Parts: sequence; C-alpha cells; structure tokens
Amino acid sequence: MDKQLLSDLIAFTGIETQFTDAWGNQSEVAEKNLLTLLSAQGFTVDNDALAREQLIERQQDHWEQLLDPVSVQKSGQDTQIELKLPIAVANTVLELVLTTEQGKTHSFSLTPTEDAELNQVMVFDGEEYQQYQWTLPVLLELGYHKLSLALGGSEWIQSLIITPSSCFQPAEFKKQKQWGVSVQLYCVRSEQNWGIGDFSDLRFLLGHLAKQGADFVGLNPIHALYPAMPESASPYSPSSRRWLNIIYLAVPEIVGFEQCQQVKQLIDAPGFKQQLAAARATKWVDYTAVTRLKLPVLKALYQWFIEHQTEHTELAEAFSVFKQQSGESLLQLALYDAIHAHFIQNDSNAWGWPVWPDAWQKTDSDEVLAFAKEHAHELDFYCYLQFVAHQQLAKAQSFAKDQGMLLGLYRDLAVGVSEASTEIWANPDLYCRGASVGAPPDILGPKGQNWGLPPMLPYQMFQQAYRPMIDLFRANMQNSGALRIDHVMALLRLWWVPKGADSAGEGAYIYYPIQDLLGILALESHRHQVVVIGEDLGTVPEGIREILGEYGMYSYRVFFFEKAEDGGYVSPAHYPVQAMATLTTHDMPTLIGYWHCDDLNLGKEVGLYQEHQLPALFQSRHEDKQKILNSLHGHQMLAPEFSHNVDQVGMSTELSFAIQRHVAKASSQLLCLQLEDWMEMTQPVNIPGTSDEYPNWRRKLTMTLEQLTQQENVNLLLQDLTRLRRS
Repeated sequence: MDKQLLSDLIAFTGIETQFTDAWGNQSEVAEKNLLTLLSAQGFTVDNDALAREQLIERQQDHWEQLLDPVSVQKSGQDTQIELKLPIAVANTVLELVLTTEQGKTHSFSLTPTEDAELNQVMVFDGEEYQQYQWTLPVLLELGYHKLSLALGGSEWIQSLIITPSSCFQPAEFKKQKQWGVSVQLYCVRSEQNWGIGDFSDLRFLLGHLAKQGADFVGLNPIHALYPAMPESASPYSPSSRRWLNIIYLAVPEIVGFEQCQQVKQLIDAPGFKQQLAAARATKWVDYTAVTRLKLPVLKALYQWFIEHQTEHTELAEAFSVFKQQSGESLLQLALYDAIHAHFIQNDSNAWGWPVWPDAWQKTDSDEVLAFAKEHAHELDFYCYLQFVAHQQLAKAQSFAKDQGMLLGLYRDLAVGVSEASTEIWANPDLYCRGASVGAPPDILGPKGQNWGLPPMLPYQMFQQAYRPMIDLFRANMQNSGALRIDHVMALLRLWWVPKGADSAGEGAYIYYPIQDLLGILALESHRHQVVVIGEDLGTVPEGIREILGEYGMYSYRVFFFEKAEDGGYVSPAHYPVQAMATLTTHDMPTLIGYWHCDDLNLGKEVGLYQEHQLPALFQSRHEDKQKILNSLHGHQMLAPEFSHNVDQVGMSTELSFAIQRHVAKASSQLLCLQLEDWMEMTQPVNIPGTSDEYPNWRRKLTMTLEQLTQQENVNLLLQDLTRLRRS
C-alpha cells in the first residue's frame, strides 16, 4: 500500500504503530498487522484506489454534519460550539436552539463569518467546507443538554455534555482509610444457597464484615450471561453489561415462594433435594445443575406473581415502572434470551446470534418481531427476573449502608461483551467483529491474551453520542458505592487482535477519546455518588495514571508488583493515597499459591510456559519471596525469632496474616483483600490466557460463609485491619 495512504488511514482510525511493552522495550507493529486491522474496519487494503475512496467518503460524511453528534466539555469554562459548513452557507444567518437538561430553552442567531472564528478548511470533490468555532453566550450547568440547528429542511442535533473535572469522592475519605474484601459471588458456599453464591449470601457477608469494621464488599462482574447456555460462565464475557446475571437470584426470597403450590411440588419432588445437595457439595460450580434447579422454580414464581398481582399491587406497579424506565434495552435482552432458548433446544451448537439463520440475526426482522409477539409472556418472564434481581441487589446495598458501611457494594465493569452477546446483536454497527480485545505479552500473560470480545469502534461511539457508554456507566453505578473499571486503559486505548491471528501478539493499540469518556464517567460518578477505581495493571502507557489521577480515579496497586528500582518491595506506607492497595487479584494466585509457586507449576501444565522458561521464573520467585520476608522483618511485621531465610519458610497462617497486616498499613485510601486468603486456599479462580485448559470461573471457596464467621483467628485479623486502617 502507498505509504502516505497507509499513514492517512492509520491516523483516521487511531492505530498506534509503536508502543512500549510491559518490560519497557519499544515495539513496532508489523505492517501486515496494520493492514489486517484496517481491513477489519472495512477498508479494502489490497486496492489503493478503493481504500482512498473509502477514506475520503468517511471523512466527507463527518464534514457534512453541520453539528457533531456530541460534544463533551468541562464546567466552569466557556462552552465552544463547532460548526462545519459548506462555504455557500457560511454567510447565512443560522438559528440554533439550546434546550438544557433543566428544561430551559435558549435561541441564538449568528452569521458564522461575522460572529465565529474560522479554524479549519477542507475540500471534497471541489466543494469547500469551513469549520467555525463559536462561544455559547450561556453558562451551562452540569448535565446533558441538546443543541439543534435547522437548515434547508434538515436538522442536526448535538448532545452537549457538561461534566465536572473529577469523579466523586466521599467527604469521609478525609477522615479515615477504608478497607474491604473482594469476592467472586459464584464461588460462595453457604448452607442456604442452591449450589452457587446468591444475593442472600451477599447480604449475609455484608452483615458479618460490617460488624468487623469493613467498608465494602467488591464483586466480580455480575453482568447478564446466557440462561440457555449456563456453562458460558466467564463474568468477563457477558451478554449484556447493562443487566444482571439471574443465576444469582436467591430463589426462596422471591414473593410467592411459600405460597405457590407448583413451587412446593417442584422442591418436594423426588430427587430435587438430592440434586440440590449435590450442587452445594461440588468442588466446582456446576452451572448447568444450578440452572436446572432454579429456572423451573423461577418460572413457577413468575406465573404465581402474574396470577396474584391484585394482592401485590405495590410490587406489580413497581414492575410496570421498571419495564417502562428500562426501555428497549431490557426488551432486547428478554427477546434474545427467549430466542436463544428456542434455538438451543433443537441445536446445541446454536451458541449465539452469529450462527442463527440470517433472518434472526437482525432485531427488527419480520421473523424476530413475530416471535416477540407470539412469545410476549416468555419475554415478560425474563423482564421479571431482571426486576427481581435489581430488587435483591438494591436490598443488599441498602442493608450494607444501614449496617454502617461507607461504600457497601463495589461493582466491577467488564471491558467488553462476547461476540454472541445481546449488546452486539442489538447494536451491530457499534462493534468491529473482525477483531477481538486482548493484551500484548506481559507479566500476567507471557503469550499475550485474546479475550474474544469484539471492540467498540471509536468513530461509531462518537456517532452514537456516547449513549452506549453513558448507559453502561449508569447501569453499573446503580446500587453501589464504588465501581471498578476493568482494564481502565481501555478508555485511552485497546489492544485489537485481528480475527484469525496466530497469536495475540499480532495486534496493535487503537485509541479512544479518553477525555470525553472520563468526563462522562465523572458526571455519572457524581450523580450516583460512586467512587471510581481504575484497574491499571499490565502494559500501562506513559502518562495514563496521571490523567486518571487528575480525574479523581483511584489507581490499583498490587503488593507483588510494587517494586523499587533496586528490586526490593516498596513500603506500603509509600503507596499513592489515591489508590486501592491489594495483595492479589482474580487473575493471580492466592497467597499460598504464590508462595508455593503453584501458579508456575499450573502454567507449565496448561502450556503457558515452556520448559526452558521455568528455571528463571522459579529463581525470580525465590528471590522475590526473600525480599518480601526481608521487608516484613524490616517493618517489624514478624516476630524476631521468625526465620529470616526463605528456604526455611513455607506459607503459614502467621506469615499470611503478617503480609495482610503489612499491606493494611498502606497509605492508600482503599484496601481490598480476598476471602480465599482468609481460608488459606491454594487454587486460583482464573488463569489468564487459558480457556478449556483450566476450569476458570468455577472453583468454589473451601468454607461456607457460616463456617467463616466462626473462625476466631480470622475475626481477630479483621479487627486488626480495622484498627490499622483507622489509626
């Protein structure tokens, strides 16, 4: 391809041709990878003339919009309006109408050549377009405003978003530091649940930890998955990030459970109690068994509710309001789940809409609309499950606040959705299905990672006025005190892996409009009073942490990664204040797993590491463990008689608790630990870079919640954490 054309295409699509890898080395993206990613975005890269024509067409489409679909600007500054005009109308008097979110209307008349500043000129097919900048003579409040311009029978509408300069931070943060625990909800065992953790278990855990002085419980993504295909269990490959995973419903808490005769028949049926006991007893979550237990009972409870609405008018009214406020997105999820169940009954390979018959791949086809009409009752059932899930989650958050927790729930927003998702089915133009989100080789994934998540197209995000992102932020800030943004670097750039690439390393970074996205995130953060935490691990571009910090976002500091220049471990007392300190994550080994190198041995078993790589990895781990031991002794976190020689030290309760107390003294505002380390577990919940090689997202906790509350040594540790955080 012509070098100038390639350069123009790269600039238009935001591809980064060079980047610094996780080890600090400069990497150049191969031209073939650049061409593959351009092809994935619709450019005919094997025909220069056609590719140039496609580029000009897209550029011209942009310039023919007199007003951009969206403009995001900070409050406290003059609001600048950009107008793109054919030269023939540059002297025309234009009429603009501003409608504020607060309901006020302002009308303006201006002649661009007289009242605005010319700042750019473009020519297409001999026609000149001029871009003018005009200062809006109104000071706007925070929020979503509408600016419209009518000309020649056409109208252009801009979403004018005025944002705060930083995210929300509670006033209480100035008084003391906070701590909490993260939990993969599906891993939770209890004496009451149906083989998987549920919202009732969550409330139980919140109550216990609140008594010990904790401020929050962090959750894995609880996004909607696939009821018709329960073994597609990764919380990071959801169907919809706007809706909840109904498998977490606490069935006995749903209205009608005690009264419904059909439910009684189901749970009293021969075999039900044995199946329930078996689902509880398994070492790994059996998603299929749990779904088979829950779904028939949920259907019976929905039918009971429909038949007894007159006795529960307040609940019926709340359900009606919920559907009305949720709009088209909820109906699309319900429709998708119903169609998915319909197809998979006849064909176990009907894993998602990309393999359905052509007519069913469009949400507005005659076949899909007819199905929706014919199965309205089933769609309403799926809507009801979302309604109940939102109620149970809200109950958990309300309970946490009543128990005195400052934040309560801390939710997790996944970086994308799977190709089979409702989100892509309902909005296919937004996504690039010819590529997948992933990561280049780094410390956590030596081979790089391909997550199988089609990325959003930056230009389409802009054309849709960032509405999908606004909806995402809003949905995930509901019923929470904090929101973790998984792979927060995605707000700046995402590693795109072309479909069919031999390895995840054959990709490139593509840039996103970070200032706009951070502004919207800050606005929604204030409206929901939610603290925002950015998971900034892996390959972190230079300057990103500073940008996120300026926006009041909390960084993510993992003890094992916080090393000084001399190779020793940074004292937690020197961690940034605006950060969450943690020992490990769902992508890392437990404390015991780390100390005993279980992750390296597992990595060898599943093919992540080659034989020749292991000696150096084991040696590096041995050296790191000695430095950790040195650091603990240097900070008087271990008794003087505790061995100083790592060759003589295995992981023990004393050492584990010492490390946790050590990190609890961090200067960081937030501290997050894991239930697994209190239970002294060895196996990880996930091994990055694997799919079928290891049963990711299935490993249960080794204790029930009821057993955990009786562990006196753990309760003493939690009280120490509270004392250390408040001292």
